[in-house]
Amino acid sequence: MLEFLVQLLGEFLIQVIGQALVELGMHAMIEPFLKPPNPWVASVGYTLFGIALGFISLLVFPEYLVHSGGLRIANLVITPIAVGTCMAALGAWRIRRGDNALRIDKFAYGYLFALSIAITRFWWAN
Repeated sequence: MLEFLVQLLGEFLIQVIGQALVELGMHAMIEPFLKPPNPWVASVGYTLFGIALGFISLLVFPEYLVHSGGLRIANLVITPIAVGTCMAALGAWRIRRGDNALRIDKFAYGYLFALSIAITRFWWAN
């Protein structure tokens, strides 16, 4: 049981840290753009970024951190929800501080991004 919790935590941390790094890069790139992008285009962009980050994570962690098949599916469902919740909390914190929030700071976009990473890792990890 403890091993499963450590594995699940590892998958969660891969996605949260990756997403936080992407968010940091996006905050740096947002200044030149005055008009926000179309939500559908942003959704496709976050999906593609998630897939790309999923493949990059496979270079560092080629093995799936959760070894049981049933637990992999549970991880595929639970981890993106948890990451989306973390991103929504981060967005709320940024707004309370008076900072600009990006689309990824909302649950739906954070969830979509994390789900893209999770599906990529689910499908391609050993």
